[in-house]
Amino acid sequence: MKYFLVLSIAVFSSIMAQDDFFEPAYSIGGYGELHYNRVQTGDDKATTKLDFHRFIIYYGYNWTEKWSFKSEVELEHNFIADGEGELELEQAFVNYHTEKFGLQAGVILPSVGLINEYHEPPLFVSVERPEYNKYVIPTTWFGNGFAVYGSMSGFNWRVALMEDMEGEGIGAGIRSGRGKGYKTTAYDWVKNFSANYNGIQGLKVGGSYTMNNAPINDNPDSTVSFGLGEFNVKYDANNLYAVLEYGTISYENNPDGYTSSGGYYIDLGYNVAGIIGLDGKLMPWFRYSDYNRGTTDGTVNTDKHYTIQRFGLTYWPISNVAFKFDYGTHKTESADDKKTLINVGVGYNF
Repeated sequence: MKYFLVLSIAVFSSIMAQDDFFEPAYSIGGYGELHYNRVQTGDDKATTKLDFHRFIIYYGYNWTEKWSFKSEVELEHNFIADGEGELELEQAFVNYHTEKFGLQAGVILPSVGLINEYHEPPLFVSVERPEYNKYVIPTTWFGNGFAVYGSMSGFNWRVALMEDMEGEGIGAGIRSGRGKGYKTTAYDWVKNFSANYNGIQGLKVGGSYTMNNAPINDNPDSTVSFGLGEFNVKYDANNLYAVLEYGTISYENNPDGYTSSGGYYIDLGYNVAGIIGLDGKLMPWFRYSDYNRGTTDGTVNTDKHYTIQRFGLTYWPISNVAFKFDYGTHKTESADDKKTLINVGVGYNF
C-alpha cells in the first residue's frame, strides 16, 4: 500500500508538472458575409437582393492542453420573424485532442466534402457557396453526436455517429432531412466515415461515405435509406487554384420515388497579384457544375437537372478578408431559358 501511494503521488505530480506552464483560456472568433444578388430569367425583369447572409460567433475554452470546448452560433439573414431567418447552434462539443488522436461529443459536423466542416467565406472563391454544396452535400450539415479522429504522416481519418435524418424530409436530395439537433432520434444513427491526405504542400485529397436508415415521422419501422459517397481534391499553391468535388446519393424507399441523385463541380483559378504588383491575392476563376436532384432507375428528372457556368474575380487583401464578384448562368434541363446571375460580396473570418 505504501509503494502504491508513493507511485500514485509521483504520477499525479508528473501530470501536474506537464500543466505548470498551461493556463486555461477562452477564444473568440467568427465569420460573416454580405451579398448582392441579381437574377434574371430570359427576358424577364431582374430581381435584386442585398443580404447580410450570415453572422457567426465562435466561442471556445481550453481547460487543459488536451481538453477543450468549442461552439458556433449562427444568425442568418439579419432577422428572425414569420419563418424567415434562422438562429442555429451549429457546433457545441467537448473535444479531447492529441497529436495523433481525438474525440468529440455534442453538436458536431460530419466530415463530408470540402466545405461542410470548413465553410468560412475566404475559403471558397464564389460569393455564394457552390450549389453542389447545398443540393448534393447539404452544407451546413450538423447534429447531435460523437466522433473519433486521428492523423499520421499527412493521413487523416474520422468516424462520426450522429442523430438520424428525418425520412419524411428526404426527396430531391437529403437537405430537408436534416434534424439540426432539435428533438432528433437515434434509432439507426447517421454513420459518417472519412479520410484525406494532405502530406503534399497545397494539396488535399479526400473522400467520405455516409449512410442512414432515416425514420419517417420518428417511426423506426418505416424508413428512407440513403448512402452518400463523395470524393474531393483541392490544390492551392504556386498561384494555382483547382477544386474538384464529386458526389452521388443512392436511395431506398425515397418518398419522391428517386433512386439516386448527385453531381460535381470544377473550379480553376490563377493568382495574378504578383504579375501586376498587387499585395494580397487576386484571382480570376471559372466554375463548371452539373448536378441532379433526382434520378429514377437511371432516368434523370429534367426538372431537377442543372448545369452552371460561372466566371469570377476574387481579391484577398489579407487571408481573412475576401472581396468577390461573379457572373454566370444557371440552366435547368427542362426550361427554355437560362438564369443569368450577377453576385457581389465580401466575406471575413477571424
